[in-house]
Amino acid sequence: MDEGYRDRTAFIKGAKDIAKEVKRHAGKKVGRHMDRMTDEYTKRSYTRFEEDDDDDYPTAARDGGYYRGDSRAADEDEDGGAHSDSTEGHDEDDEIYEGEYQGIPRSDSAAGKTDGPAGGVGAHAQYRDVAQFEGERRKDQEELAQQYETILQECGHGRFQWTLYFVLGLALMADGVEIFVVGFVLPSAEKDMCLSEPNKGMLGLIVYLGMMVGAFVWGGLADRIGRRQTLLISLSINSVFAFFSSFVQGYSSFLFCRLLSGVGIGGSIPIVFSYYSEFLAQEKRGEHLSWLCMFWMIGGIYAAAMAWAIIPHYGWSFQMGSAYQFHSWRVFVLVCAFPAVAAIAALNTMPESPRFFLENGKHDEAWMILKQVHDTNMRAKGYPERVFSVTTIKTVKQMDELVDMGDETTVWHQRWRSKLTNLFHQVWSNFLTVFRPEYRRVTYMMMAVWFSMSFSYYGLTVWFPDMIKYLQRQEYASRTKVFIKEKVEHVTFNFTLENQIHRQGEYFNNKFLNLKMKSMVFEDSLFEECYFEDITSTNTFFKNCTFIATLFYNTDLFKYRLINSRLINSTFLHNKEGCLLDFSDENNAYMIYFVSFLGTLAVLPGNIVSALLMDKIGRLRMLAGSSVISCVSCFFLSFGNSESAMIALLCLFGGISIASWNALDVLTVEVYPSDKRTTAFGFLNALCKLAAVLGISIFQSFVGITKAVPILFASGALAAGSFLALKLPETRGQVLQ
Repeated sequence: MDEGYRDRTAFIKGAKDIAKEVKRHAGKKVGRHMDRMTDEYTKRSYTRFEEDDDDDYPTAARDGGYYRGDSRAADEDEDGGAHSDSTEGHDEDDEIYEGEYQGIPRSDSAAGKTDGPAGGVGAHAQYRDVAQFEGERRKDQEELAQQYETILQECGHGRFQWTLYFVLGLALMADGVEIFVVGFVLPSAEKDMCLSEPNKGMLGLIVYLGMMVGAFVWGGLADRIGRRQTLLISLSINSVFAFFSSFVQGYSSFLFCRLLSGVGIGGSIPIVFSYYSEFLAQEKRGEHLSWLCMFWMIGGIYAAAMAWAIIPHYGWSFQMGSAYQFHSWRVFVLVCAFPAVAAIAALNTMPESPRFFLENGKHDEAWMILKQVHDTNMRAKGYPERVFSVTTIKTVKQMDELVDMGDETTVWHQRWRSKLTNLFHQVWSNFLTVFRPEYRRVTYMMMAVWFSMSFSYYGLTVWFPDMIKYLQRQEYASRTKVFIKEKVEHVTFNFTLENQIHRQGEYFNNKFLNLKMKSMVFEDSLFEECYFEDITSTNTFFKNCTFIATLFYNTDLFKYRLINSRLINSTFLHNKEGCLLDFSDENNAYMIYFVSFLGTLAVLPGNIVSALLMDKIGRLRMLAGSSVISCVSCFFLSFGNSESAMIALLCLFGGISIASWNALDVLTVEVYPSDKRTTAFGFLNALCKLAAVLGISIFQSFVGITKAVPILFASGALAAGSFLALKLPETRGQVLQ
């Protein structure tokens, strides 16, 4: 019995020894097989497409295919049944059963990154030639563009895209609001903060300067750290400083907050259009990007409506002594931050652009997002059983970048400085590629078109309201009443005095009590034993007047209103401090909001027409045609001799020119490749804001002087822009690069 047991034990031990030897030889054989496959993979150049009838799963991500199919039969036939040899004698704990989840399918370029140190050395030697690396990278991008378009076709257009449409629309709406905020609050803020004319001009331009910086910075960062993350950061900065600007009291602090608020919102336009375009298939892109432009119009309407409803209600305010005042215009500034806050909250529920992930070698993240897009749309359409058939997506080769972060003893701020320095170099290097020979001509043409469009559009849109104000002042001045050599004695004035000129008058023992003086001028007049109490004045001056034994109590008739006047035994007591709000401008404020509301609403027809025709007539025809019609409409400005005529011309110009802007946004998105898209868009948008500052400054200087120069400037810029637009490449019907 013991002898039989010993024989069986020896037999089992011998069998185990044989199994170990077989397993060792099989492992060597599989290792040689994998080395040969790796060599073939590194030498093979990618073609644009694999065979159309290849439906198999990719083996170790080397087939280049991306649809589900049968098993790896071809690999099993190769090398004489290596799989069966390698699996003989394996451990039970390592067994993988059929149907068990084995992870997300790997990308084409993932296999080359898992070969350990030897693979890294080989890759470094292979891509030592930068030109060769760039060539292979471009080939990868072309292949990815074609495959990505096919995947978007499979995902369809539905609930996911419409949800993202409204989320990004809120961000674009915040940009539209930002443009109008300062213009609406300026009439009230200038009195609240005692702004001089230069200070008012700087406050009007500071938002554009901030947006210029923000567009360039955030556009460059979005190509490096992601569209969604960059947009969240920029909107957060806009929200925080817009909130602070509603509470700060001084001019300098308010100017600083509005500058940083503009820097934050500057990233909205370049990122929003690039972000949304990367979820749209080719046949939907032009139309739906044009629909997205409508949110800029909605932002303008929201700002005008809120200003109309809030600012004239001066009861919406409180004071804490004379040092802190919170008037209704500050409530309006606070309300205007709501679209940005809502955009931040909604954007946290949306994923990053999968195209950005694929351009940066992140296959698994991109695959999961595209699967989410597909499943969301299919469930909404009533086809929940449809399976996302894509298994492998092309990713673009990445250049290995070594950054010296120091050792464990390095201080944290030095590590962060190294990170930021490296990020800056990456952004700047990516920006310089926009001027490489293959993009140089397109970039210069786009710069010229963006500059000419912005110079004429922003210059005229600011010139129109200023001309309306000028015409209002002329009409107001025509109703001025003039009194000469009047003599008034023992009279109490307790009613509003407005739009009058008194020359060589004599006033003896008169009382001016609890009244408002608006646009009152007293010239060469005498005031003797008069009493002024609780006076609020606007545009009121005493020129070459004499005051004898006169008392000023609780008035804002400061000495700067007394021009070349003499004071004899006269006293000022308890003068009003600071600059008070001008209550008498209520009707003019309503007119400003109403004109802006009409001008913004007038772009609705242009938005609809451009959205419906963008994919039918093409981007270039839409851009050039709308610019030509806008150029022709400029000549009608010479007939704008009344307030109603100028409002009508403002609406006409805005409704026509919006189609040009929509076409230019779509063209800018499509003409640059994905890894340079937001960088180029941000740079062009920054140039747009610079042109806006120049246009506003130049056009405003001719208000009340001549109409000919603004008309010639605007029409010339639009004509040049329409001509250069025809030199750009047409992108209709092309896949997104």
